[in-house]
Amino acid sequence: MPLPSNPHPGVYIEEISSGVRTISGVSTSVCAFIGLAPKGPLDQAVRILNWKEYETKFGGLDAKSEMGYAIYHFFSNGGQDAYAIKIGDSTADPLPAFSTLINNAKISEWLDHVDLFNILCVPGLSSSAENAQVALLQAYVEKRRAFLVVDCAESDTRDLTPTGITGTGAEYSALYFPWISAPDPLQKNQPRDFPPSGFVAGIYAKTDANRGVFKAPAGTEAGLTGVLGVKVLLSDQENGILNEKAVCCIRNFPVYGTVVWGARTLAAADSGRSDWKYIPVRRLALYIEESLYRGTQWVVFEPNDEPLWAQIRLNIGAFMHDLFRKGAFQGSTPRDAYFVKCDKETTTQNDVNNGIVNIIVGFAPLKPAEFVIIQIQQIAGQVQA
Repeated sequence: MPLPSNPHPGVYIEEISSGVRTISGVSTSVCAFIGLAPKGPLDQAVRILNWKEYETKFGGLDAKSEMGYAIYHFFSNGGQDAYAIKIGDSTADPLPAFSTLINNAKISEWLDHVDLFNILCVPGLSSSAENAQVALLQAYVEKRRAFLVVDCAESDTRDLTPTGITGTGAEYSALYFPWISAPDPLQKNQPRDFPPSGFVAGIYAKTDANRGVFKAPAGTEAGLTGVLGVKVLLSDQENGILNEKAVCCIRNFPVYGTVVWGARTLAAADSGRSDWKYIPVRRLALYIEESLYRGTQWVVFEPNDEPLWAQIRLNIGAFMHDLFRKGAFQGSTPRDAYFVKCDKETTTQNDVNNGIVNIIVGFAPLKPAEFVIIQIQQIAGQVQA
């Protein structure tokens, strides 16, 4: 450091920047809901931070609006941030069908203006009856680095097979069965069956907040609030069959009540061979991708050489190490858990000439313990002399 004018003998201190540009993790559980409502702006994504806001802007619960109930269940089960997109009027007679309403133009007209959402729900859109629309939504969430929660049809039974929605984009979605029985405030709290997506999206949000996006939104901690039970009671054997078909079951257990009891994406239906078989693995990768995409924008137009590559490694490494400390990865050391590579091997001179910098990030994800095997052995008692 240069000495000040008229220096005197002593110690001089200068603060130097560390060079680390902090990469902030994005939100993980902003949920977009698409459906009908009795009032409110049409084909516009409106941010909703609590149930009172939805009542004010969209008219609250309506017997013909599955979206209103789903948002109510979302906030009741831990959700905190949502977008409501009204694509039709629930007071119309007859009601508009989701299949004139769900198309590429409509989706882009809602949602392209939303800066960030992580979960998409279309309550009442049946995986059995509207496969084409579900596939369209799968393709859209893939493009937006989001995740689709798919409802089974109300009439679906234990032999449910998610045909037609397990192709391209399946890894960005999960199917839940069966419908949920809950009190209906519009009918003096009499029981009514509802699609599961609103409840499940709330569980995603609660799990993310309490444990992290790398924890499966399922298990005894994933108990549903404000429910009476499930429309279809499943045995362990039936649950096992559906699990192999990549159907996430909702079960009713003594002591624990009604819980989400499955954490597989629809990609798991392909004989379970997909790298994206589990919901928390897919959602963690999406979180990392979106966070790094937003957190490395400063790199654009910087000189493409080793000083830049070193700074990229430092910044992304700090972000990944923070996830490692939180328990997001396998491995007892950072070397076992993740790597960040950006150097002359990933970025060749030809890449430099073309204005390209290549960054490779790898991680060892945690996978849910679906099957816990306990071995029990009897030992002969010892007779003390």
